[in-house]
Amino acid sequence: MTTEINLFSSYQLGNLELPNRIVMAPLTRNRASKGNVPYELNATYYAQRASAGLIISEATQVTPEGQGYPATPGIHSPEQVEGWKLITDAVHQQGGRIFLQLWHVGRISHPDLQPNGALPVAPSAIAPKGEAATYEGPKPFVTPRALETSEIPQIVEQYRQGAANALAAGFDGVEIHSANGYLIDQFLRDRTNQRTDKYGGSIENRTRFLLEVTEAVTSVWDSNRVGVRLSPSGTFNDIGDSNPLETFGYAAQALNQFNLAYLHIYEATEADIRHGGIIVPTSHIRDRFTGTLIVNGGYTREKGDAVLANKAADLVAFGTLFISNPDLPRRLALNAPLNEANQATFYGGGEQGYTDYPFWSAANEAVAKA
Repeated sequence: MTTEINLFSSYQLGNLELPNRIVMAPLTRNRASKGNVPYELNATYYAQRASAGLIISEATQVTPEGQGYPATPGIHSPEQVEGWKLITDAVHQQGGRIFLQLWHVGRISHPDLQPNGALPVAPSAIAPKGEAATYEGPKPFVTPRALETSEIPQIVEQYRQGAANALAAGFDGVEIHSANGYLIDQFLRDRTNQRTDKYGGSIENRTRFLLEVTEAVTSVWDSNRVGVRLSPSGTFNDIGDSNPLETFGYAAQALNQFNLAYLHIYEATEADIRHGGIIVPTSHIRDRFTGTLIVNGGYTREKGDAVLANKAADLVAFGTLFISNPDLPRRLALNAPLNEANQATFYGGGEQGYTDYPFWSAANEAVAKA
């Protein structure tokens, strides 16, 4: 007799045993210390959430040029590596597992955030609509500088070095951030990639950068400790593609060669639909990617259990619910009430709205049963 799979079923992720299928999604919180160094407060935050089957860290820039927001952590300096060690140690002491998300924002930056006030870099010199987040507040995006073909191997190397630094910092694996309109996504999509060299034009060429980065990262880590995140239906950061079904179907299939730990799909949001995004059903990716699939996007316990039972995905990532519920797996298992998230404290600040959300206690249970 087979037992129905749900959020609380264990899962073998490569050679890593997950006690449940509840993943903490990467969540930018803008709370790194000076020098974009993680510190004790961040360690407390992640350790509180160690009951997740897997934690995926907030997006972490692999180079100073990769920064697009104030106080986001990096993984390119010795001080940052030491700061992340505080976090991995704290998570492991609580019995958890944590991957680092490797990030370069590309054009979603501003000279105020760049070394020496330089222009941000991108596949093509096309400015995004909207405003950049700077230390002085929102400022209009600038037109980025198109990368020279000869510069791209250096950025691939920055991802490789970031992966090596993550290994030194004690992570259990890494996720390559290829979603949400950031640099790798900018290469994948024909709205932002209008290059005429080997990195532009055809789908094969536009996917080349993603595959080179993945090859570099898997030269450091066993491939079963490397994940990739995509957002095929995404419109965030003024991203778009004329045929995302073809683009992301090809990319998903091309990633099979690496035998990755997983492919992480950020599914269509109401905002994507409102902004005219072409919806790529997750089934389209599931049919093409042969490995573990994580889905993310407004899941509840019921919806998560259903997608697992239907074998439409293997793991489910939760974002906002993990911000306000450090003990989310326990609350979901008990069908306990969930803390409401305070959106005003999502980005920046200190303990408030970060490490002060209450856990579900035995006293809560007694009251609930009374």
